Amino acid sequence: MSIGDLAEIDGHLTLSDRLKLFKSSQFDPDAYLQSKCNAMTEKEIKHACSYLLELRKASAEEMRKSVYANYTAFIRTSKEISVLEGELLSMRNLLSTQAALVHGLAEGIIFDSLSTGPEDSEEENIYDVENTELNKTDKWFIAFLENLDVLLAEKRVEEAMAALDEGEEVANETKTKMTLSPDALLRLKNALSVLRQKLVDQLAEATCQPFTHGAELRSAVLAIKRLGDSPRAHTLLLKSHQQKLQRGMQSLCPTSTSYGGVFTSALSQLVFSTIAQAASDSLTAFGEEPAYSSELVTWAVKQTEALALLLKRHILASSAAAGGLRVASECFQICLGHCSLLEARGLALSPVLLRLFRPSVEQAFNTNLKRIEQSSAALAAADDWVLAYPPVGARPFSSTTSLGSASISQPKLSSSAHRLNSMVQGFLEDVGPLESLQLDAPALEGVLQAFNSYVNLLINALPGSMETEENLEGSGGKIVRIAENETQQMALLANASLLADELLPRAALKLLPLNQSNRVDATPKRGSDRQSRLPEQREWKRRLQRSLDRLRDSFCRQHALELIFTEDGDIRLNADIYLSLDGNTEEPEWFPSPIFQELFEKLTRMASIATDMFVGRERFATILLMRLTETVILWLSDDQTFWEEIEQGPTPLGPLGLQQFYLDMEFVMIFASQGRYLSRNLQQVIKNIIERAIDAVSATGIDPYSVLPDDDWFAEVAQIAIKMLTGKANFGNMDRDVTSPTASVSAKSISSVVSHGSN
Repeated sequence: MSIGDLAEIDGHLTLSDRLKLFKSSQFDPDAYLQSKCNAMTEKEIKHACSYLLELRKASAEEMRKSVYANYTAFIRTSKEISVLEGELLSMRNLLSTQAALVHGLAEGIIFDSLSTGPEDSEEENIYDVENTELNKTDKWFIAFLENLDVLLAEKRVEEAMAALDEGEEVANETKTKMTLSPDALLRLKNALSVLRQKLVDQLAEATCQPFTHGAELRSAVLAIKRLGDSPRAHTLLLKSHQQKLQRGMQSLCPTSTSYGGVFTSALSQLVFSTIAQAASDSLTAFGEEPAYSSELVTWAVKQTEALALLLKRHILASSAAAGGLRVASECFQICLGHCSLLEARGLALSPVLLRLFRPSVEQAFNTNLKRIEQSSAALAAADDWVLAYPPVGARPFSSTTSLGSASISQPKLSSSAHRLNSMVQGFLEDVGPLESLQLDAPALEGVLQAFNSYVNLLINALPGSMETEENLEGSGGKIVRIAENETQQMALLANASLLADELLPRAALKLLPLNQSNRVDATPKRGSDRQSRLPEQREWKRRLQRSLDRLRDSFCRQHALELIFTEDGDIRLNADIYLSLDGNTEEPEWFPSPIFQELFEKLTRMASIATDMFVGRERFATILLMRLTETVILWLSDDQTFWEEIEQGPTPLGPLGLQQFYLDMEFVMIFASQGRYLSRNLQQVIKNIIERAIDAVSATGIDPYSVLPDDDWFAEVAQIAIKMLTGKANFGNMDRDVTSPTASVSAKSISSVVSHGSN
């Protein structure tokens, strides 16, 4: 089985199970490769290499997670081990001293217990000689101690350490050659131990002085390490840097007016440069020993936490509560930028910063979104719904806009929409560099909610709008100024459509990696991240469109109801319009019914307004007119009362009523076709309701096709009506009365009804 096949099987195993083979103490890499790759092709070998690389990455990631999960316990254990090592060293010195004392006492007892003999006089002479030697050694010992005291008093560290080394050599030599009595040797060792501790204390005091820094500090720390107290030396090194850091912080002495980017930059640079220097000194003096590296990391984390606490107290707390996301973002970016420079030294403090800054940034983030909604709602309460270019000094629409095209690209919106757009632009600019906090998705969701809330306000600004529970909940009961005329109501749609179609999606591009030139992140992002976010943004755009559709549907529903119902609530589009025609003795004047004339006039006015208001967005205006026309016709198609009277009422639908109904529908199709907002859906609905009306006449026993004029007659009457309603009628060349159905009647084909329209 090849490694490629093994990879497919391993896909169902956990990482621990997949690595179990490699953890074995008997694992042989060469034998493993030969057993797996003996009969593999070049392609399979490449696949195997890819599989092993993925396994190595997964193993490294698993180890990193394990280290982070147990890091606190690891540091605590390392410190305890360091303390134990120091205590063991002290115990060893104490045991050595005690052993020397016991040995001396034992030798003294043996010497006293020796019996006297004939050679007593000779032995006494020998003792006198030895006693004379001891006196000379005592004189050297006294001189040695006096000299060492002088060196310590004068702080001549190097000479004092050399003297201590000399004393150690003498002690070792006399212990071997027995040139000193046990008592003298014990006194020498005790004196060396006391003087060594005195020198360590003296060096420790020197490291705490403000003037001790740089090479002098490293020299003192190395001296303490040579004297056998490495744990204390490393602790004193970090303590000295911490005192230096505290003095630097006090020297900044910020006033209430100096808080901001300058103070943050100075403080962050001070903290992280001090950490960098401490790391460099620790590496120089102690190398990469785990115990000291762990103590350094713990100390660096504490300094980072102190920095974050200081910034939070002086800057982030107030700015976050006020929604100052830009201040919080700038503060975070400055610290993260300085922090990232430490990664080359093996100090990855970015996760610490992310954990400490996230609450403040998220608070500013949420407050900023609320302020966007509140500010746009406040302006909507006094908005005159007149479109204008943004005021002077407002945020530019695009950072890449040239001066020559600035006036063209600037959007025309009402005041509340300008405020919403400007605040969203600034909000997303501030969120863009915070990619490491993973706020992109919440930012898009927040902007969507702000837009939904604004759309609810626009819906409530429509006169007589149906205040549904959804609208009331979304608007929060906010007061909004009513758009009284059609121009103002169309401005509501212009606001929402420009925001949803262009401004907000373009602002959202600032969250993509390639648009974040000033982004500071611990890990570089690949181009695939941009591709992975595109589906999310497409879904987000669709949700914007659904919110825009709610406003458009409310607009169409309101204007359709204005046509269909009177102010008293009576229905104008009822069956009596057509049922009453066959009861009259006089032939009617053939012209579209008044309600459809008003529909045509309303659509014509809206088309004229849209021409000036939706420049470059004609498709939206076309869809709006299409939806409004469909709303009226669909209401007619679904009105059960209307069709019950037509099909089952006491007064049947006659030939004249059918002809008028047919004319009205043909009129709608022709003016919609000429206006380029005739949809296939509208054509089909009109075709269906005409068939239904014809079926109603057929049910009375009348052949509808025998009483209906031909198609040209309906088209000509509809065209004349359009010209008359638009003031373009000219009857000078008319040679027949088209308002009279005297033209030849032909069999009516339903399929020809739609032949006058276009898609």
